[in-house]
Amino acid sequence: MAGIAAFGWSVCPSLAGASRYFMEEERLTAQQWAMAIDTRKLTGQIMDDCIEACHSIHNVPDIPPHQDIKWMWTEPYDNLFYDQSHPYLSDKEDKQFLTLCNHCENPPCVRVCPTRATFRRPDGIVLMDFHRCIGCRFCMAGCPFGARSFNFSDPRLHLETIDPEYPTRSMGVVEKCEFCSHLLDKGQMPACVVASQGALLFGDLNDPGSDVRRVLNTRYSLVRKPKLGTGPKVYYLI
Repeated sequence: MAGIAAFGWSVCPSLAGASRYFMEEERLTAQQWAMAIDTRKLTGQIMDDCIEACHSIHNVPDIPPHQDIKWMWTEPYDNLFYDQSHPYLSDKEDKQFLTLCNHCENPPCVRVCPTRATFRRPDGIVLMDFHRCIGCRFCMAGCPFGARSFNFSDPRLHLETIDPEYPTRSMGVVEKCEFCSHLLDKGQMPACVVASQGALLFGDLNDPGSDVRRVLNTRYSLVRKPKLGTGPKVYYLI
């Protein structure tokens, strides 16, 4: 039995541990991945391009009219920062900003998942194991940012084209932004960052030389609902 088990690990070494799953030698690594969104550079077209890049590469369906599956979307300033607004921010109140999963340091979605279908990687990315999801939606109730979507019907029926590099989902499964972890593991930056024309910065929060860390040292930034103590890792440069 021991010999058979050893042979099995040699045939499929990726099963030996999550740290080796989909990992390539050229992968991008970090102690804590984070994103900074420069609200001064955001335009309607840039936000549309970011959403299109994200949704197309992750096979996110467009299911009208009432089922809204989203990994990245737009919200007005008041919706994102209603607890941090004041009357003298009139130049931003009417503007739309991009929003996505915040990949929290203390993610409540992970704590409430009964099957560990959602989990936090050592580099801070909060992932979904679509095969373990039982559709209880506890993670949706636990997320204070509305960053998760539930497939009430088969999403594959609403995809005109399918990117074979990323798995499609099935009915009864929750999904959300994953910081393009599969691209990072191949040595590439997230699709939305590439499409943003410099409006989105991405890097290691613990590296003083990273783009994210440098810009956070020089610009004032906000995070969503800081009083909840979840530790969001998506920063908005104001």
